[in-house]
Amino acid sequence: MEKLFSFCHNSFSGWFTDLCSSKNELGHPSIIDTLCSMTSRLLFRLFLLVSCLSLTEAYSQNAIVSAEFIYDSASFTSCHAATIAETPAGMVAAWFGGSGEGNADVDIWVSHYQNGHWTTPVMAADGRINDSTRYACYNPVLYQQPRGPLLLFYKIGPNVQGWTGWMKRSNDNGLHWGPAEALPKGILGPIKNKPVLIKGILVCPSSTEDSGWRSHFEYTKDWGKHWKKSVPLNDGKMISAIQPSILSYRNGRLQAIFRSMNSTVNTAWSRDGGLHWSPVVPTELPNNNSGLDAITLKDERQLMVYNHVKPPPGADEGRGARTPLNIALSSDGIHWKMVLVLENTPGEFSYPSAIQSKDGLVHIVYTWNRVKIKHVVIDPKKLAN
Repeated sequence: MEKLFSFCHNSFSGWFTDLCSSKNELGHPSIIDTLCSMTSRLLFRLFLLVSCLSLTEAYSQNAIVSAEFIYDSASFTSCHAATIAETPAGMVAAWFGGSGEGNADVDIWVSHYQNGHWTTPVMAADGRINDSTRYACYNPVLYQQPRGPLLLFYKIGPNVQGWTGWMKRSNDNGLHWGPAEALPKGILGPIKNKPVLIKGILVCPSSTEDSGWRSHFEYTKDWGKHWKKSVPLNDGKMISAIQPSILSYRNGRLQAIFRSMNSTVNTAWSRDGGLHWSPVVPTELPNNNSGLDAITLKDERQLMVYNHVKPPPGADEGRGARTPLNIALSSDGIHWKMVLVLENTPGEFSYPSAIQSKDGLVHIVYTWNRVKIKHVVIDPKKLAN
């Protein structure tokens, strides 16, 4: 910001000095005086603009309450795709970890925030299908059932195209887990981001990647015992969409936000509680073909955590760097403003998961260079619009 002001100031100042010194030579002092006055006002307004932008940036940075790694060392070497939930006993986070994404030793790990720190990660689920077959685990999603168990959804499979949906339940806030439950054929559960409870129906944002990138929604009225699913929202050819997040509005409308290969964050809308959806279209925000998350705040603003990266033209599958990691705000889901940078150094900072806790703070967990999971707490009242 300072470099921008310095460049503009030096450029305008040089022209301003030359202009004013040429009054006598041109012989039109009244015209020159007017131009000098206009230039002076322009420089002053530029100074105010840059100062306000700097103050806004500093104010948003003050919104960060805390930032820490969930663990410093672990029994696994690689990790990804964190999720977070608030239980009656506090925060719980989960992710998949092992020797590398897709390997058979990749399991689901869980940590609890207790007494001001995160506990040592404990394995909550593995990819054993039977005594002779074990695959990798993927993309856990935690959901705290109101007045009920903590639910853990996850995937098992040899690859993304061949994975199947599973879930577990915990009656003690994630300290111990019941047996693994295979979801019905064709049901994957929430694919990356958390479900939303709407009029007694748990609406789970889901997607597939076997015949193009297509999103759909799955519904359960009895916490995973019986399921229904929607038709795909897109054909996966002209416009791609996976890993939806669900936002809600006062008028009852829902909005889905998608990762894509189109170099844009994509979106769709529902007016009937998520049963039917509008066509998927691009938003004004860029997407680097990496996961994101979005939540509706208690003050009705929409908050998105994403990589504000526009992939270069011709990039394979619309892929771009997974840094920086940013927060954007919107009041209508259409116009977004990037308000905070969480990470901006070279590396991978990706796959965020966000919730707003009962005290109004926003908790975000995300992949930090595939070796750690980071937890950042934000005070949304200090995020400048």
